Amino acid sequence: MVAKPVMTKLFALLAMLLVATLALGCGPGKPAAKTANVTAGSMPDDGDWSGVYYSPLFGYLHMEESGGKVKGRWLRPRKDQWGELEGTADGNLLKFEWSEYIDGLVGPNSKKKGKGYFVYSRPEGDNVDDVIKGELGRGEDEVGTPWDAVKQRNVDPDLESIGGSGTSDVGGGDWDSGNKESGDPEPPAEPEDGDDEDAPEL
Repeated sequence: MVAKPVMTKLFALLAMLLVATLALGCGPGKPAAKTANVTAGSMPDDGDWSGVYYSPLFGYLHMEESGGKVKGRWLRPRKDQWGELEGTADGNLLKFEWSEYIDGLVGPNSKKKGKGYFVYSRPEGDNVDDVIKGELGRGEDEVGTPWDAVKQRNVDPDLESIGGSGTSDVGGGDWDSGNKESGDPEPPAEPEDGDDEDAPEL
């Protein structure tokens, strides 16, 4: 037979273990989201988020801004993936949430999503093209895959020309439609960093 003081100590020890377990939770905590170390500045003279931006990796990104709210869509150069973003601009800084879809793929791997940012700038010099530089992150992260693009001259954005048109589309739709961009575009101006032609894995 166990003595009463020993039983009391045993119950006290069990109670402390239970409190410690509840305080620590059932496992390690969720890691903090990775945020971009960027600050908002002023837009260049006559700078405007609305437009079409070209990147060799992501293709043409169409963006429209109204009252600080920005929506955008892009189609990868291979035309097998398209994406959309929505966010809020603060001067030359745009932070957004994005989703990207894979045409013809069904299931959980057919869609990726996360957060990201762009910084709008104008390089020094005469007769230069405005650029955006930023990153796409997965999940709650807003950093990860770099995305630099050059704003195209004389091209109006047309978000409806990219992506799915309804719930019947699986992972995109409109993949076989022609280019609906309006205006008289110049040949694409590529970012200076000489990016690789292979599409990055998001």
